[in-house]
Amino acid sequence: MEFLCYHRDRSASMPLRQALLEAHWAYMDGFAKELIARGPTFDAAGENCTGSVHIVDLPDAAAARAFAFDEPNYQAGVYRDVLLRRWRNTLGRTMWEFPGGREGGNRYLVLGLGEGEPVDLTPPSAPADRDDLIAYGPLLSDDGTTWVGTAALVRAPDAATAAAVLRTPERYADIEVHDWSFGGRPTT
Repeated sequence: MEFLCYHRDRSASMPLRQALLEAHWAYMDGFAKELIARGPTFDAAGENCTGSVHIVDLPDAAAARAFAFDEPNYQAGVYRDVLLRRWRNTLGRTMWEFPGGREGGNRYLVLGLGEGEPVDLTPPSAPADRDDLIAYGPLLSDDGTTWVGTAALVRAPDAATAAAVLRTPERYADIEVHDWSFGGRPTT
């Protein structure tokens, strides 16, 4: 079962986050085979982290909750809240398989929170739009039966273009767009 976990930082938590960086990476190393995507979100200036995205394939909701709440930054108080939802990997790949690579262009997390009849269950069909998708899929209830939104990681020139990956914006109660980058240990 795939899950999207978005830990949102509390204000002024950057020093604590930096102090726990190795502990966070070590924790995530234990889930290397299960991770589909990961990485921090940033404020508009790109100077401070505002959260961490982890898309992970785990056996069940209990394992996903343990993943989210045992994480060292969560345990130490870096995060103010956690969005944890079932998710479906409609692209069928990990971020490491994204043809655009780790670098180049602006990257965003797009979260559309909705209710009612599901929309945007499949990625955009235009090749240019698909080429910039790093991850894409519906957000679902714990039992996987109820659509509660859509989440995407996308390369785009700006936040407005990133938000447009959700083709029916009128169906969402809220659409959030966050600056995002590939996460994990730096490669040398």
